[in-house]
Amino acid sequence: MFLWSVKLHLIIGISEVKMIELGGNITLVGFKELDYAEMVVIKKIVGNYARKLSEKEPINNLTLNLKQIHHTSEDSSKFELKAKADVNGSIFNSEVVDYNLFIGIDNIMKKIESQVMK
Repeated sequence: MFLWSVKLHLIIGISEVKMIELGGNITLVGFKELDYAEMVVIKKIVGNYARKLSEKEPINNLTLNLKQIHHTSEDSSKFELKAKADVNGSIFNSEVVDYNLFIGIDNIMKKIESQVMK
């Protein structure tokens, strides 16, 4: 079971990046600028996949990175997502670019899930 808690961390570099930790082993990077309703959906999607994965193998760490690219208007953006999962000592990586953030997250988590289940 995952407990949802939000912690902000600062990474030293050219710009500060805000991370959100979900339950200690799931980290969302670049998601801080999203509104509350979007975050509720994202937490639900990621949490469901993390629960499914953890039923098969222990998840040591799961990190999702979000970068908004080709932002032309409020309704038109492209999202670049990167995922890195440490599952039972094995590292799995995946990348997705999509216009729909939720579909992109679902696709990247499906890719990680399929890699882990092989």
